[in-house]
Amino acid sequence: MTDRLGFVDVCAGAGGLASGLESAGFSPVLLLDNKPQACETLRANRPDWKVVCEDLMDFLPDEHPETLDVDLLSAGLPRVKSSAAVARLDSEPELRLLTATVYLLHAVQPRALLLENLPALVDSPVYAEVREFVEAELTHLGYGFRWFVLNAADFGVPQDRLQGVLVALRKPWFRAFVPPAPTVGEHVSVGSALRRSMGARGWAEADAWADQARAVAPTLVGGSDNRGGPDLGPTGTKRAWARMGVNGGAFADEVPGPDYTWPRSDDAAQMLKITVDQAAVLQSFPPEWRITGQKTARYRQIGHATPPPVGRALGAAIADALRAPARG
Repeated sequence: MTDRLGFVDVCAGAGGLASGLESAGFSPVLLLDNKPQACETLRANRPDWKVVCEDLMDFLPDEHPETLDVDLLSAGLPRVKSSAAVARLDSEPELRLLTATVYLLHAVQPRALLLENLPALVDSPVYAEVREFVEAELTHLGYGFRWFVLNAADFGVPQDRLQGVLVALRKPWFRAFVPPAPTVGEHVSVGSALRRSMGARGWAEADAWADQARAVAPTLVGGSDNRGGPDLGPTGTKRAWARMGVNGGAFADEVPGPDYTWPRSDDAAQMLKITVDQAAVLQSFPPEWRITGQKTARYRQIGHATPPPVGRALGAAIADALRAPARG
């Protein structure tokens, strides 16, 4: 079977998940996001995609009949809080979107569902009640389902990024679904991923820096729209970056030039900074994928995205199941 499969992607963001699904043989019939900047990014990269800039809570599938009976409904939802110490109330806006996506199944009736979020949604007791709600709805609608956790680093993404995943398929195809296996045997380091870009302006020490940046990146965190400028994450994350000679407190406007002297200092403030474009490399966006907006808006789109290689692996696994002979 060579026909491409159709999907609806909600909370589409900068298109990381959609890009990955596209490379796995899916074609979007509609992408939904409520942030104008994200919608601009999607349109800049795929002018032929139908992008609806609207809140998921207000979306009515009946007004978009092309969304009905698609092969896949996908959602890289805003992430719930990860710590079990955080009160569930702190994640209520994110959980409302999760609930809305599950209710959307009733109208769209896809053959498959893909949700991506934090591992806490998969296994934390804090979200047991949420899982029970989701599973009851899926069972009522005739879907088999599976929760699991993937690490993006296992799929060639130079980042230690654990992702909680829910895949559900209608019973005739569910038995054929197998979660994707890692596609790389050795993780890609930060130095390997950024070596070429670090030397793009003639910085003589780019190779020396790359040789010592042997770890994968910590998880990129997009942060809240209510925060100030972009940085690479909380204190522990910044310490991990400092061990690779990177100041995680801000982003550079450009990579080092020929006159830059690497301080090799233990003072993080004196270390080099990566650029937002390099953050996109660490999230494994295709080189030609353009993230629109100013620096802070661009990084937030990148940090919130599903790495495209993970989307591709999940899409390929779902496509294999949907293309298998249906079984009762």
